[in-house]
Order: sequence, then structure tokens, then C-alpha cells
Amino acid sequence: MPPNDLSQRAEALNARYRHHSATSVLSHTLRDPEAGALALVSSFGAESVVLLHMVAVAKPDTPVIFIDTQMLFTETLVYQQEVCERLGLSDVRVIRASDEALETTDPAQTLHRHDTDACCTLRKTVPLQRALQGFDGWITGRKRFQGATRASLDFFEVEDGTDRLKVNPLAHWTPDDIRTYMEENRLPKHPLVARGYPSIGCQPCTTPVAPGEDPRAGRWPGQDKTECGIHFVDGKVTRQGENA
Repeated sequence: MPPNDLSQRAEALNARYRHHSATSVLSHTLRDPEAGALALVSSFGAESVVLLHMVAVAKPDTPVIFIDTQMLFTETLVYQQEVCERLGLSDVRVIRASDEALETTDPAQTLHRHDTDACCTLRKTVPLQRALQGFDGWITGRKRFQGATRASLDFFEVEDGTDRLKVNPLAHWTPDDIRTYMEENRLPKHPLVARGYPSIGCQPCTTPVAPGEDPRAGRWPGQDKTECGIHFVDGKVTRQGENA
């Protein structure tokens, strides 16, 4: 579909659902022909269970894409399996970089030590772009409060450089909304949250965060990097918020 047509479709969807709640946006969009075939991309991180639960209630056979970088915490892998079973999600797709790509680019598994951007591209961005082929759009957990680049985030937007939509049902939510939803629905928390990890990525590149620090301070500590690169704005990597 030509970009201008896709932009017009995003505008029409935003107008249609402008006054809807997050749960309403998600449940209606999953069945709206104008939105097309959608997948939820989830990191199964600290806040991911909110959207996973919404999807499970609205349409449990929605494809859920989970990127296993093969450098994740064991706790994340266990949590992913437990959440999927508990919520009854029936189409979970675990994706990874190909063996050939890993052998060619990172045979010693040390790429993250000297080029984190290249490591994220190899283990996250490329596998995700491959997995999203055939979908008209994907659902993210991005929110306006996560930074200046997201301050005017809409429910629907065009993914930069592609012919896909991004759907952001939680765009208008606050941290309190997230906590309240998890508590009211008795959703399981990622076990690392209680150990000081408010934002959880790959084990080599994630550290605990001290009280009062920015929640993202533990991601790629000591580097000018806070985003893996699967979200872009005007062709540039965004620098705030969770990846999915």
C-alpha cells in the first residue's frame, strides 16, 4: 500500500477510536479490517503482562512474537512460559537470529562487549523484521509518558520506512494505570522487578537500578544507549521507554 494511503488509514483509525479506552482500542482493532492482520510484539518484561492479558481477553489466538536473543535472563524465559500458559495465549512465536547469522557475525558471543548496536541489530531488529513479514501492523506497549519523542503518540501510526502500522493501545496510560491494572487483574510480576530491575533486557546489558534512579538507568549502563532499535522516529532510533 502506498505510504500516503497508509497514513490516511492511520488518521482514519485514530479518528474512529480517539475517545476509546485502551482495552476498547485493542479489542476492536484486532477485528477491524482497516487495521489488517496484527501481531503483538512482547519482550515479556516488567510491564508486558498488561498487553498480554488484554490480548488474551480480547482474542487469545492473536500472534504473539517474543524475541529470544539467547542472552536473556533465565527468569525471563521461565516467566514467558508461565505467563503464556496462565493467560491461554495459543499462538506464541519465539524468534531468534539464524544460526548462520550468529556464526558469521558473533561466533564468540562477545559482540555486545564492543558494539551493542550491532548486537541488537543481529539478535533483535533483523529477526523481528523477518517475523513481521506478512503482517499489516504490530501492537506495541509504548506510552506518551516515556519521553519527549512520544509525547504526542497516537493509537495508530505508520512504522517508519515500512508499509506497516504500529498500534499503541496504552499510548495515554500513566505508570499508575499500569500498576492499577496489574493489581486489579492479579497479574504475575516479572520476578526480577522485586530485585531492582524495573526495565529488563539481555543479561549482559542490564543491571539493577538504585531507588530514585531513572527506570532505564540499568539498560546499557555507562553507554549513550537506552533503546535496542526496533522503534524509529523519522529514521532515528528512539531513546525512551520499553521496546515493546
